[in-house]
Parts: sequence; structure tokens; C-alpha cells
Amino acid sequence: MKFKLNGVEKEFKGAPEASLLRWLRDEEGIISAKDGCSPQAACGCCTVELGGKAVLSCVTSMKQVEGKEVVTTEGMGKPAQDAFADAFAHNGGAQCGFCIPGIVMRAWNLVKKTPEPTHDVIERGLNQHLCRCTGYKKIVASIQDAAKVLRTGKPSTAPAGAGGVGTRLPKYDIKDAVLGRRPYVADMKVPGMLHAAMRLSDHPRAKVLKIDASAASAMPGVVKIFFAADIPGRRLQGSIIQDWPVMVAAGEITGYVGDVLALVVAGTRAQAQAAAKAVKVDYEVLTPIIDVPSALAPDAPKLMPKGNVLSVSKAKKGDAAKALAECDFIHEAVYQTQWIEHAYMEPEAALALPEDGRIIVYTQSQGIYEDRKQLAAMLNVEETKVDVVLVPNGGGFGGKEDMLAQSQAALAAHLLGKPVKLEITREESILMHSKRHPLRMEYKLGCGKDGKLKALYARIYGDSGAYASVGMKVLERAAGHSTGGYCVPNVDVEATAVYTNNVPCGAMRGFGANQATFAMECAVDELCEKGGFDRWQFRWDNALVDGLTTSTGQILTGGVGVRATLEAVKDRFKAAKYAGIGCGIKNTGIGNGMPDFSEVEIVVRSADRVDIHHGWTEMGQGVDTIAVQVVCSETGLKPEVLTVRTRTSDNAPAGMTTASRATSLVGNALIDACKPFKSDLKREGLAALAGRRYRGKWICDWTNKPGYDTHGKPVCTHYSYSYATQVAIVGDDGKVIELIAAHDAGKIMNPTLFEGQIEGSLHMGLGYAISEELVMENGRPKSTKLRDCGVLRAKETPKLTVIGVEVPDPIGPYGAKGVGEIGLVPTAGAVANAFWAFDGKRRRTLPMKS
Repeated sequence: MKFKLNGVEKEFKGAPEASLLRWLRDEEGIISAKDGCSPQAACGCCTVELGGKAVLSCVTSMKQVEGKEVVTTEGMGKPAQDAFADAFAHNGGAQCGFCIPGIVMRAWNLVKKTPEPTHDVIERGLNQHLCRCTGYKKIVASIQDAAKVLRTGKPSTAPAGAGGVGTRLPKYDIKDAVLGRRPYVADMKVPGMLHAAMRLSDHPRAKVLKIDASAASAMPGVVKIFFAADIPGRRLQGSIIQDWPVMVAAGEITGYVGDVLALVVAGTRAQAQAAAKAVKVDYEVLTPIIDVPSALAPDAPKLMPKGNVLSVSKAKKGDAAKALAECDFIHEAVYQTQWIEHAYMEPEAALALPEDGRIIVYTQSQGIYEDRKQLAAMLNVEETKVDVVLVPNGGGFGGKEDMLAQSQAALAAHLLGKPVKLEITREESILMHSKRHPLRMEYKLGCGKDGKLKALYARIYGDSGAYASVGMKVLERAAGHSTGGYCVPNVDVEATAVYTNNVPCGAMRGFGANQATFAMECAVDELCEKGGFDRWQFRWDNALVDGLTTSTGQILTGGVGVRATLEAVKDRFKAAKYAGIGCGIKNTGIGNGMPDFSEVEIVVRSADRVDIHHGWTEMGQGVDTIAVQVVCSETGLKPEVLTVRTRTSDNAPAGMTTASRATSLVGNALIDACKPFKSDLKREGLAALAGRRYRGKWICDWTNKPGYDTHGKPVCTHYSYSYATQVAIVGDDGKVIELIAAHDAGKIMNPTLFEGQIEGSLHMGLGYAISEELVMENGRPKSTKLRDCGVLRAKETPKLTVIGVEVPDPIGPYGAKGVGEIGLVPTAGAVANAFWAFDGKRRRTLPMKS
């Protein structure tokens, strides 16, 4: 078969049914065509141009290529490359960037045929594409800008004055990501690299009687097959409780269908995958525990040595029972949320290689220092023998906190003494990684005739699945955020995390706050209906302000922006025919009784290069960009001289990149490092400082856990909170036509990134409300197809209006608060309340599909 690739004649002599995507990536080394779901044809990340048409290369066979030309971003030509790279950078159209090269190919094909595409034409044109980060609006704006450049020949306009805090500095290192030039872990290759694949359990709960790898070992290309007994150190992993096995051994009982039973290493990925399927396993199949009531039953088998209750978290203040008895209006109901797949576009991958007596692990993890600790324990080596290097990832949203591919890749590389890469397929990813918790929330909320809230009694139950992950913390946050953005004087809340044989549940954007807020906002609206209260005014009257307390009893002492966000949406809410409203509060993920810190290092390399070393994961949210902006603001340096690197050998430790906390921690640490740096810079000049290093550190060590006895001292559960109010507007057809989001960022560090974070959160929050669900049946996902997860596409996403509010935080850098999670906290409640305004029907279960 003869054809052209980017203008060069090619000849293919392999199987006619072979995948074009695999040929491009494996044989030609073209990494711009990304593998997000192959061969499901659901995400669009693999889009290329074939014979003048945009096609999905993962479902395009090589026989379809004959006599045609294949074009990837590498073959677009420099004018088109520059137009799209600049437009996406200037308009904020890319966050993690993984889906963007495929979108660029689709858009380039579109604008060649339609030079001046409308918003609607672009959205319909993107129907084969998913983006989990942006909410699509800035993608559409970027495509329109690129089309204008190609049509007029005038370059895209860069944001004026971009550099320091508060400016629209384009995202760090984003142009290469737009064109697919920046490698993700799956794109990386090293000489002599082997490939790994896993054999997963066939049953959620079964005793493994025998694992027979004899046939698999004899298959072509197989180098070695590893089992649980080959692990030299600690086999159980987990950032809080070590209960998640790297591999399950013969004689043990599986916890869920994502358990790894064997690890095959071979010369190619295809060989490893084929051999993994050939590993035979004999089981004694056991009845799985698939729901919370079954797990809590007195005669339930113990899934863990201590039983099936992972944790019980409490938030109590005042006397809720007494206060409820005195209420004039009481609303009582049960609210239920669903499992949610993170659906980041980049499946998990890791590359490990031995080097100078150490193991170097390239990972997309959300916590490289935690990875190093756990990998060292598994390999039974000192932490100094493991260097974890962050490769900016293709979306995380909390789902890449847990150890997955990095453990198996590191094990194989360590034992073989050779480089090993493990790429997890989309099907495996959906089976294996942790999900958003489904919560059952029993709420009883009361108020007086004056419209002031008096008491909340709630019992919350979360299915945490097979292993702990961070499930206890998610339920703790659900309890701690159970009263939402309001002061409720009397609270009695318990939140219980429960082990089952379902897929583990852990961190996901919102981290328990959005589930609890859905219940609270619906309950508040129902109280308003019972008492005849104005919905906006009721929220204003009960909103948290300085001096009032959260559900944990913490007194808020500065920067409380609930009322400011309510003011920002008041007119739009009042004017809408069918509207719902919801307030939200979200901790910044710092404290909760544990010391949180960030260390950084600034290294002057030369007069035109300064390195920033930190420990936080860049996953689209822009932490690297914020780091650059802070240093620019503190020192006056231009962003062009600054580079950012994250690897454990740099010794700039940090915790998990979660819960909107990186901006606060890295920002304050860099401000600390810049104090001596800017003094020396002013006195000596940059060139004279070459070789010098400036370290900074910031720590929050003054918080306490919910329910902790402070011995009369003020309760301080969290270092800081973010605040929001959202309005959902429904049209005459009963569909959501606009989401209006007023968010208090304290200080908007970068308006483009701020808008992008909120728009992406709104998209995710709306999907959570109306369409997304990972359906579990008998302990396994009903479907492992990405398209069945219900993620909204561009044409399904309504108008998104973002309103920035700035009520400075007393401790955050420049007054900033985190915004990564708060964006979807109020969304489901606002949407449910909007549907009620339309048809008078209360909805208490997610997703609300009717």
C-alpha cells in the first residue's frame, strides 16, 4: 500500500486491517495523534486528515489509506501551525492540552472549507471530540481567532502587559501542547524500552486458586511475567491507609475487577497485551458486596480485617435535636448521587528506567513525592534511589492521586534492569482507577418563621469501594461542607465511608462538597417553598459572613465572599423566567488537622535563564503559569527567562496536587524564596547571580480535625475557603440554556486561567447534574466505553457566564483563594432548583435525566 504522510511518499507492507493510529505512533514516531480511547472512537484525540477529510485514526485501517495523503499537525505548514498555536495560547483554548491536537486537525479541515465559521458551525463540527478541561467556549474562540488569522493574514493579538500576577499571561509551555509536540508519558520512548501489560481479575470478589502463565510465557516477544511474590518490599499501597495491593497473590481474595494478578513484559505493547490475555486464572467465585446496606449488615463478610466501615466523620455544634423541635418549618428528604468517571482524556501511563543505581520514573501523578515514598517501600530501597519526574499530564481531577501504572512499571524495570513502559487502555482505566463517591444523604433541615436556619440533622453514607484511597477524607469533607454556604447554629452530621467490592472511590473535583451541597441547596429551596420565603433573600439572610461558623464550628475571620457572589447574580436570577440558584463553599484543601507545606527553589542558570523548582503537578490548571507570574511580580523578571521543573531529585517537596491548594502553597513559598533573590538581584544584577540558589518554604500547621477537642481554643478546620453563587436558567423547552457563575477568587491571579477553570468546572458540574453516570452492575461497570459515561459535548454545553469576584483572603498570596474545585460545587443544586421553577417537580437523585 502506497500513500503520502505529510507530503512524503510511504509504503506499508503490514496487515491491511492494522490501525492507522498505531502505525503513526509506533512506526513513524508521530505523537501529535493521541491515543485517548482507541479503538472506541469516542474522544477525537487521534484525529488526522486523510484524503482531505478529518478522520479518527484509531478506527481507520491502513487499507483505507492507500493512494491518499495523511496529514497530521506536523504537516499543516508553518502559517497554519502558528495561527492555531498562537490563537489557542492567547485565548486560553488549551488547559491540559491532550485533546487539542486532534481538535486543531478538525478545525483546520473545517476552516479550509468554511473560512469564517460561526460559533454554531464550530460546535457542531466538534461533535466527535471531548474536552474535559475547558467547557469548550475558549476552544471555539480560539478556532475563530485562528480562522481570522488564516483569512486575513494578520497575526493573533497577544494579551497586553502579560507577565505578573493579575495579567493574562498565556499558559506556560502551551504552544507545543497545542500542536502535539509536547510529549505526555505515553509519547515517550527510550532505547531498549520494553512494554508491560496487566492481567486483571475476572471477578469483583473471588479467591484466586491458581495463576497459570505457562502459555503466556511461550508467546512471541515475552520477556518475563511477574506476580505478587516478586515484589521485594511492601505490597500494599495507599496514601493514607495501605490496603490496595500492587498485585493480588494466588490464595488471596480479590477486592474488585481492577485488581492486578500478573504483569507481562514483552518487546512490544501488542505482544504484552496478547500475553496478558493468555494468562489463565482459576477462581473460587464469591458473592460480592455491592452496596452500603449489604456491607453494613451484621452478617456481612469482612472485606477488611477491621470490618467494612472505613471511617465515620462527625460535624457537631449546638443541640440539633432540641433546635429542630423548635423549628416552624422542617424539610426532610433523602438525596442520592452517582458514581462518576473522571474521564480525563489521557489514560494512565508510566515509564521507568534504571539509571546509575537508581530507578527514574516518569509519571503523570498528582503527587510525585508521595509516589517516591510508596515506590521506595514497594521496591525495598531508600527513597534516594527513586527519582520521580513529573510529565505534565492530560487531566487529573483527583483521579491520578492513587498509584496505578507507576508501581507496575517501576517494579518491572527494577527487577529486569531495563526500561519498561506501561500504558493503560481506556477500558482498563475505567475498570481500575478510583471514581467519585456515590452518596446517600439523609437531610433534615429546619428554620423559623423569620427565615433563619436553626438546625441540620444529616446522615451521609458513601460507597468507598474496595480500597481506602482517600475515601475517609471525602466523607469528612462532605460532613464539613454539609451546611454549604450558610450558618446553621445547630448541627448533627455523621458521614460514613464503607468498603464494598465496587470500584474504589476517592478524590474527584469537589471532593464531597458538591454532593453535600446538592442536598443542602435542594433542601434550602424546599424550605423556601414551605415557608413562602424569597429564594435569593433567604440565602442572603443565612449566608456565612465574618464571625459566623461553618458546620465544624470554625469561626470565619476574613475574606468571606458568599454575599458578594449573591449580589453579583441577583439581577439575572430575578429577571429569569425559569431559574434556580445555589451557593457553595469549598475549603482550599490546606490543613484539616495536618501540616501542609510547600518548598521551592529558584536557580539562576545565566543572565537569560532562571529555573523554578516546585513539587506540584501541572495538569491543565496552570500551576506552572502561576509560579512564573509570582516570580515575575516579585522580581520584575520577564516570563521568557523563567523555566519550571518538577522532579523529586530537585528536593522541593510538596503534598498532593488536589483541592485547589497549589496556588496558595506554591505562591506563598515562592514569595518567601524571592525575598533574598530580589534583594541580590537589585544589588548585583541577574548575570552576577549565575549559579546561586534561593530556597523558600511556607507551612500551614495551625488547623485541627473536625471534632477535635481544642480545649477551649477556637476551632480552625481549614486554612481558607472559596465561595460562589451560581444561577441556572432553563428555557421554554425545559433545557438548561445558561449557567451564570459568580466566584470569589480572592485575587484573580490570571483572568484567562480563572475563566477557564470555572468554565471547565461548569461543564463538569452540568454533566454531573444531568447526564453523567458510571453505572455499576454486580460489582463491575456496566460499560467501559468512554462515550457511555455521559460527558457533554460542545453542542450540548449551554452558554457559560463567569463573573469574577474578589474578596481578598487574609493569608493567600496576594489575597488569592483556590478556584479549581469550587466551580462545580453549587451547579447540581442550582440546576435542580431551576428545573423545579420550570415544572414544579423536585429532583433528589443524580443525574436528573428527566
